[in-house]
Amino acid sequence: MAIALLFLHVSVKVRAQQPHPSRQEAAKKTTKIQYGTASFYANKFNGRKTASGEIFSQDKLTAAHNGLPLGTWIKVTNLKNKRSVVVRVNDRLAHNNKRLVDLSRAGASKLGYTSKGLTKVKVEVLGKKKPETVNSTANK
Repeated sequence: MAIALLFLHVSVKVRAQQPHPSRQEAAKKTTKIQYGTASFYANKFNGRKTASGEIFSQDKLTAAHNGLPLGTWIKVTNLKNKRSVVVRVNDRLAHNNKRLVDLSRAGASKLGYTSKGLTKVKVEVLGKKKPETVNSTANK
């Protein structure tokens, strides 16, 4: 009985000393396919700095996402009309924003939801390297 209690005490102590995963490790574990709601940037953000330091432009194919590393390429598919677009994550959403992704107007336009403001999407993580066939499937 004493040996079992000693073992239990040692195993609990070892678990307590293990460090919490870093943000980078957590990002590596991010699901490759995600589902949620997409919105698009308000015009007031045009010309402002993004979290990556770039100047935001409504005409570029970029996005804000809170769970993926900056510079990650993603394919966003509108689940209502099956249109898709490839964009690069260069910004973050507001901390309390429950949406999955926020696209530039150019990205939202390719997905066909600018008149509605929001749509349900599938987000596929493509990686940090720019895909060779960027936006060849934009009008499917």
